[in-house]
Amino acid sequence: MTAVSAPSAADAPAGNPLWTFGFALIPAGITAGLLLLLPAVSAGQAVELVIPWVPSLGISAGFRVDALGLLFALMIAGIGTFVFLYAAEYMRGYANKLRFFILLTLFMVSMLGVVLADNLILMFVFWEMTTITSFLLIGFSHNKAVSRQSALQGLLVTGAGGLALLAGLLLLGIAAGSFDVSTLLADDVDVRTHGLYTAVLVLVLIGAFTKSAQFPLHFWLPNAMAAPTPVSAYLHSATMVKAGVYLLARLHPVLGGTDAWLWSLTIFGSITAVLSAIWALQQTDLKQMLAYTTVMALGTLVMFLGSGSEAGVAAAVTFLVVHALYKSSLFMVVGAIDHATGTRDRDRLSGLRRGMPIIWLIAVGAGFSMAGFPPFLGFIGKELKYEGALAVASEPWLVAAAAVLANACMVATAGLICLKPFLGSPGRFDGTPHDPPAAMLIGPLLLAAAGLATGIAPEILGTSLVGPAVQAVWGDPVVVKLKLWHGINLPLMLSLLTFAAGLAIYRYRETLRGWLTTLAARLPVTAEGAYDHAIAGFKRAAAVQTALLQTGRLSRYVSVIAMSMAGLLVLALIDGGTVGFAWVPLLHALASASLLGWTAFALIAVAVPVIIWSRSRLTCICSLGAVGVAVALLFLLHGALDVALTQLLVEILFVVLLALVLVRMPRLNQGRKPRVVRRIAAVNALAVGGLVTLTLLAILNQPFDGRVTDFFEAKSVPEGYGRNIVNVILVDFRALDTLGEIAVVAAAFLAAVAVLRIFRSAGVGPADGVGTGRPATGTAPVLPADGVPAQGSTP
Repeated sequence: MTAVSAPSAADAPAGNPLWTFGFALIPAGITAGLLLLLPAVSAGQAVELVIPWVPSLGISAGFRVDALGLLFALMIAGIGTFVFLYAAEYMRGYANKLRFFILLTLFMVSMLGVVLADNLILMFVFWEMTTITSFLLIGFSHNKAVSRQSALQGLLVTGAGGLALLAGLLLLGIAAGSFDVSTLLADDVDVRTHGLYTAVLVLVLIGAFTKSAQFPLHFWLPNAMAAPTPVSAYLHSATMVKAGVYLLARLHPVLGGTDAWLWSLTIFGSITAVLSAIWALQQTDLKQMLAYTTVMALGTLVMFLGSGSEAGVAAAVTFLVVHALYKSSLFMVVGAIDHATGTRDRDRLSGLRRGMPIIWLIAVGAGFSMAGFPPFLGFIGKELKYEGALAVASEPWLVAAAAVLANACMVATAGLICLKPFLGSPGRFDGTPHDPPAAMLIGPLLLAAAGLATGIAPEILGTSLVGPAVQAVWGDPVVVKLKLWHGINLPLMLSLLTFAAGLAIYRYRETLRGWLTTLAARLPVTAEGAYDHAIAGFKRAAAVQTALLQTGRLSRYVSVIAMSMAGLLVLALIDGGTVGFAWVPLLHALASASLLGWTAFALIAVAVPVIIWSRSRLTCICSLGAVGVAVALLFLLHGALDVALTQLLVEILFVVLLALVLVRMPRLNQGRKPRVVRRIAAVNALAVGGLVTLTLLAILNQPFDGRVTDFFEAKSVPEGYGRNIVNVILVDFRALDTLGEIAVVAAAFLAAVAVLRIFRSAGVGPADGVGTGRPATGTAPVLPADGVPAQGSTP
């Protein structure tokens, strides 16, 4: 998909509200609060907050800050502070800034909820909140088709993974006997030997792989670069795409340690890392290059989380921090270049160092950490990755080879981002290169500086965050020592090989890009192509189904619903084995029927034929009202006086309102429907009526289970504060259902008002002379009984 560039300065409205900078205070305050917890958490303690949520189901809104959660939370809130500050200046040229910052804040809160939730269900709720808010952020420029398509693609892929994750978390809670994460992490819980382990693992991996863009579900992340650059710098460096990695790290003590875990994460992670690192070299858009290197980093993290060794887990946690620092900084650098030049095309960018010296300095710092050069933290992370690769329990050289190849491509990509746009003669772009305002410099500068500072003095990071986080992932005490010099060893030799291969790739980058472009054109199928074909097939199936069912005729809709209902009732009766017993309560009812019961039956028996054969709408409506009155009599017969009164009032109101509406209706088509249509309608009516009768009789023949009745009788007054049980059920026990029903009715009302306004604006009024007592003054539209225009009539 085509990337969306930032608006030019000419498109920007004058001024920038100060409140946009005020949003940065929210993540800054959260970061400060989390730092206060750092000493206790680093010492092995966990801060917990438990709020009862659904006690009857054993679900509580529990939050727990341990070392792993604190590490992620600090990345989310800390980097979020700089991204919010950056966005306040970057979004100057965008409309709807308030909506943007509200969505970005909601996303940050959702991510914090994911990494701090101590309950699987609560974690999933926040997980889905990140899906929704990221959809709105990616599609923020909703007037552009590419933004809408990218947002929808991300929503469908991650949303489908979310459904799988929900099933996996539910099965995990059942297998473990608890939905609390802290309970799952206890030593006495062993899910690996449970019969549901395989199903849990597969479903959880689907959810994690879709969120963290693992092959073959990786394609949505590069396309998400249609979002504004602050969104990319935040969602696609330190937050949303790391949610799947967090899930795997959090559940590592619970699900890890098996061959299925090791091979699944190693295979998918290594393929993702290598392929995405190679395809990053083929891109010309700088944001697309960063997106593919993000996919590479995610594949690397997944690969090492499945390594089955302490060194592998330590490499994953360290590289997690490394990637968050340099990637968010580079995204903001690319955004500044885009703002100044109006392009992100690497072929058009060169010679920017003179006009953008500070941005170049930041790019070099972050890029060198990305490439893994000393003395940056990226070098330490790369060394640990090679140590972890060589310590893999199975096929260490395969993992090491994948890591070397991916890292070599990263070296070349870092050169294309931090050197190519800045060196040489001025390129072909429209704007004048210049460093951005301070708000767009502070964040990337400090993040790049943090990569350098933690590389020079890594002990502080290792003892306060990385070491405790590794212990939380591994599940047992682990000693992690981060140091810049590890001595002359095999990992150092692999590092030198990586630098040499990376420089060679950078030297022959154009030749390699040509090969990759040719290869991409010859591939018979790609992951994104398969997705596009699936969506196209879904649309074709929907079109066929719509043409078959959604004909625009109410009679067809009623027929389909009736036939479906009849089929389900037949299956229910056969499955329950109650068909033969259904006549027993019928005979008993007929024998013991009272005068009031026979009166209701006679009223229905007279009204139904009138409804069938009448040619008058008013007569049909009145006959339907008579049926409703008969039902009210049946309620009265069984002692439900309040329900009978409600039914009677509703029927009277229904008849009166419809009678008033009839004066606005067009004439009823007097032509008879085809015989086959009438026969189908008759069969449907008899089938549904007969089957509903048999079903009710079969139910009456079963022993009465009064547990629900007893529950509501016992709880209505003390918990619902009402003695009318029906009312208490509607407004208390079923309050959400009632609210939903009201919402549906309100939506239908608004839709009806909108349709009537459309007809009024089109000049279509009531049928002239119909029900008004006035002579006809024109040709009125003629509608058949189901309200659809007849052939050749005016709609």
